[in-house]
Amino acid sequence: MSHFYSDIDDDSIKKEKSKARILRSSSWWKRRRSTGLCHYCGQKFNPADLTMDHLIPISRGGRNNKGNVVPACKPCNNKKKYLLPTEWDAYLAKLDQPTSEED
Repeated sequence: MSHFYSDIDDDSIKKEKSKARILRSSSWWKRRRSTGLCHYCGQKFNPADLTMDHLIPISRGGRNNKGNVVPACKPCNNKKKYLLPTEWDAYLAKLDQPTSEED
């Protein structure tokens, strides 16, 4: 995983996390996760077991808006952590590559 420097101050992060709590209680979010599908792996889950993931993490400048949050299963959300979408795609592509033992 890559390490990054965040110039986002703690107060901004706290403000966005507060907005996330409000968004999580909205009817829009409840409808969004009602499909039970994880945005990343596409597997079906109990909607209550899906978490809110920020495509662009708050710590990397992402905001709490409808275009930046997706339902994710806990394993995918934990693996993605603070990765940007392009970094997540590169991580998944690396997993799909055969190892030298398979060649």
